[in-house]
Amino acid sequence: MGAPKICATLTGTTVEEMLADASLATVAGADMVEARLDMLYMEETPLPSDSNNNDQNSRFRHPETVLTPRNDPDINIDEALSLLEAGIELPVVLTCRPMRQGGYFPGNEEERCAILRKAIESGVSWVDLETDIEPKVRSDLIKLAGKKTSIIASVHFDRAPDDSDEVIEKVRDMASHGDLVKVCYETSGKRSALKLFEAAWELKEEDFDYTIMGLGEAGDWTRIHAPAVGISVVYTTSETGPKLTSSGRINTVELTGAWEMLDYS
Repeated sequence: MGAPKICATLTGTTVEEMLADASLATVAGADMVEARLDMLYMEETPLPSDSNNNDQNSRFRHPETVLTPRNDPDINIDEALSLLEAGIELPVVLTCRPMRQGGYFPGNEEERCAILRKAIESGVSWVDLETDIEPKVRSDLIKLAGKKTSIIASVHFDRAPDDSDEVIEKVRDMASHGDLVKVCYETSGKRSALKLFEAAWELKEEDFDYTIMGLGEAGDWTRIHAPAVGISVVYTTSETGPKLTSSGRINTVELTGAWEMLDYS
């Protein structure tokens, strides 16, 4: 098995911001990028500053922001897909994550699947199809993808796994649903993260591609040690700062540096 591919999830809530981040991902050494189409329906709103903050350095810091729904989310998806295709050199994963899976798409499932259909018709390299999409609809999307667009079969849990066996069973059950299985669980520290690590270790001899990730404290363990546990793709970001550690995510450059230090690369 070769080294894991690095997929940088693009930051930003506009196509222009995503394209700028794609350039950073290319320079940082990512193998592919993920464009979250559901993020286009959001905007970053600065948090109100603390008027009582006497920190003299506070004015030099980048203001903290929070994602909020756009007031007028009339997004031209056809134009967005065209611009993303033209402006990104690396292979692209197109995702439109529903709220039930931790995403931001504000419309109904029929509208979302119509966007996924357009994503496939654009000829994108990869498309993310959650396994809880209505079976007939999902089957039709897979048929539309054919051999030109690879399928990521994904599921995102808003809880920690009961044990590693639960994760192993879930990944194996999903193996026939796509070209890459992506399973994410919430993690709250070493104990829950260890369950994901143990599951990945148990699965490393399997003959299908998968990625197992934690979202939360210690959730970056499987990303950092992906080469040792057989994970095929690691998702990263260009973001930096202490909040990354608590969210389980990892910066692209920091990941490649960790792999070099651990003699994984």
